[in-house]
Amino acid sequence: MGVKLLTEKVILRCCLTQPDQITPGNMKIAVIGTGKTGSKVLELLSEERVVGPFNTEHPPTIEKLKTADVAIIFVPGDAVDDILETVLKSGVAAAWASTGYAWPEDLDSRCKERGVTWVRASNFSLGMNIIRRCIDVISEGSVLLNDPSFHIHEVHHTDKKDAPSGTAISWKNWLAREAEITSERKGDIKGIHTLRVSTESESIHLEHEAHKRTVFAEGAIWAAEQLLQSDLEPGFYDFSTIFDKAMKE
Repeated sequence: MGVKLLTEKVILRCCLTQPDQITPGNMKIAVIGTGKTGSKVLELLSEERVVGPFNTEHPPTIEKLKTADVAIIFVPGDAVDDILETVLKSGVAAAWASTGYAWPEDLDSRCKERGVTWVRASNFSLGMNIIRRCIDVISEGSVLLNDPSFHIHEVHHTDKKDAPSGTAISWKNWLAREAEITSERKGDIKGIHTLRVSTESESIHLEHEAHKRTVFAEGAIWAAEQLLQSDLEPGFYDFSTIFDKAMKE
């Protein structure tokens, strides 16, 4: 039995009726990171909405970030320490898409102290959160299977530094089962993740493939909008929390 989910564009928006409120049309977004995916964020935003963009040659400053309503950050894990304190001190809401980084344990409390709302994601695809829910079902149902084994395989472009990917690690965490993770790097593949559950009698395949990096940029913009338009309290959230909250509203 095979199950395959392909990403599609799904943008959920909250409509605000008061003209003095921040809306998707007037939201100022600081873009930090202009690589493969950060550049896609810039393509989706009109020029007047962009603060920056910022990169290693044009680093963000507290003063410049304060002119933004929210920041979208696509930098590798080894670059987070270079900008984390600057972003925190600016007081700007932020959507972080950095993998391969060990977030400080006190970051949630520090965000609360500063009164800022941040969200992190190993993968900002909205479809990936549908996958998360599917994995929950597989995890629960697998207790009835006869000696199942679990294998997660991820494939990405040759420039991706971390392996396994942050998304593959998230899949294992969602599964909450012992699972082998293997990685492959080739070409310019945006991201393919596959879970195989096997017993002597049957196999289950669950796969997510990103066709374009735009899907991550779209999800990051949606998450940034949610940070400002929902009733989230200050803190450091996982993307899944924001996705599940939006589904219930």
